[in-house]
Amino acid sequence: MEMHSETLTDDELTAITSYMIPFCQIGWLNKNGRQYVLTKARHPVVGRFYARMQLAGVKPSAENVAAETWPLNVSQVG
Repeated sequence: MEMHSETLTDDELTAITSYMIPFCQIGWLNKNGRQYVLTKARHPVVGRFYARMQLAGVKPSAENVAAETWPLNVSQVG
């Protein structure tokens, strides 16, 4: 299984916003109420989990972003 980084790639951000220029991507993100952080070079960085929730129509909040913990059950391993 392919592992993805915790943030969207430049290509993924371009696909979502339809813009290649960071300034335009920032404008689109602001207009659409998306959360992001800026790098020192003023490029937007969007979290993958957050973007998936947004694309699924779920508004991220403190309650639904927190990961549910699962107990490790190794009793049947052997």
